[in-house]
Amino acid sequence: MPRALQERHGDKIASLLAKADAVATGRDETAVSQRTAVFVFALRIVSALIAYVSQVLMARWLGSYEYGVFVWVWTMAVICGGLACIGFPSAIVRFIPEYRLAKDSDSLRGVIFGSRFYAFMAATGLATLGLLALVAFQDMVTADYVMPFFLAAVCLPVLALGDVQEGVARAFNWMNLALSPKFLIRPVLILVAMVGALALGWPATATTAMGATIVAVWVTSVGQMIAVNMKLSKVVEAGPRRMSPKKWVLISLPIFLVEGFYVLLTNVDILIAGFYLPAEEVAVYFAAVKTLALVHFVYYAVRAASAHRYAHFFNAGDRAAYQDYVRNTVQWTFWPSLGMAVIILAVGQFLLMLFGEGFANGYPLLFILVIGIVARSSVGPAESVLTMSGQQKTCAAVYALALLVNVGLNVSLIPLFGLYGAAWATTCAMIFEALALYSLARRRLDLHMFIFFNTASSLRGG
Repeated sequence: MPRALQERHGDKIASLLAKADAVATGRDETAVSQRTAVFVFALRIVSALIAYVSQVLMARWLGSYEYGVFVWVWTMAVICGGLACIGFPSAIVRFIPEYRLAKDSDSLRGVIFGSRFYAFMAATGLATLGLLALVAFQDMVTADYVMPFFLAAVCLPVLALGDVQEGVARAFNWMNLALSPKFLIRPVLILVAMVGALALGWPATATTAMGATIVAVWVTSVGQMIAVNMKLSKVVEAGPRRMSPKKWVLISLPIFLVEGFYVLLTNVDILIAGFYLPAEEVAVYFAAVKTLALVHFVYYAVRAASAHRYAHFFNAGDRAAYQDYVRNTVQWTFWPSLGMAVIILAVGQFLLMLFGEGFANGYPLLFILVIGIVARSSVGPAESVLTMSGQQKTCAAVYALALLVNVGLNVSLIPLFGLYGAAWATTCAMIFEALALYSLARRRLDLHMFIFFNTASSLRGG
């Protein structure tokens, strides 16, 4: 090319090459995300089978009463462990891409260390308060729940640590390391520890089940920490840490509210049912919820594979790629969820019968609960889009409102209709959540995230 022509059109040529590279990069990102989502979904299917077999065996070993006590206490532990993380498992997924794009290695090292430290210490403080409260009000707690509660508190610090490490691994796209410990290794270890305890002559009680869970949680979390550190040493060079706790807390607290409200939203029905209904009925409801967990896993797989990429596209300012990517993730969430829902409903009665006598009575609950799950999937991982795009405060407000709706409906309907009241309350709350998230994404980001008119116009940062 003549020099004069090259100089005259050099900028245009460079611009066209840059656009072509951006298109290619966007396609590559989409392909990688699709593969990651498929991998995560496959992993969650395997983990669901393992977890389901584990829960079936637990129900058969413990009986409906002790199993009801165990699942209620474990649900409480999972909620407290998630809340104790103070939003860092999701915030770290946003911070790491941000610091890597800015080539700010000092802040990158700081946030990786700080997120673990703060979450672990917060969980330790919460566990200590819980133990003190348990001692102070022991006479008000049913005797069968006291020791399981004590053991659950011992789990909290490492539950929080594991959640943060999952977020770190997700931010680096190490999905196997992020998810396998929690969803494959831990349920297998719980089962192995329980078999060992029963073989040694320990009684088949909720206390024994919680003891087996403690062993599995600690081994899994510590092992994951070692593995994550080994991977980090290869991609993050050693050096000083820049700590920005004020910035991290200001961003993580709204995300903490989102995550906290979400965890409560998805478990509050079990907790409230435990206050109003016998442990045997709680066990039946929990079995029904677990049977539908495979449908939830589609949403979780897409969310886990996509959250850090929402942050990447948004921070990079690539509007077209951001909008296309959001549109694709809604498609990836809804259609597989709908297909899985149909399959689960077809075989649900048989699956519930595996838990033991009386559990098949929960089969009609599946038809009620699945309505809310499918409705929720129709807007994809909308809360991840919002929190990774700077809308964590308004998203937290939506979840707070949805939680109030859920609690209000459960408290009103469970005393009147029992387990059916819990199912309808949860379904109505999930429909409300989906509508609210869609409205928020439309108003704040100009994104139409509903599956049947999933389009994007312009991007407005927030």
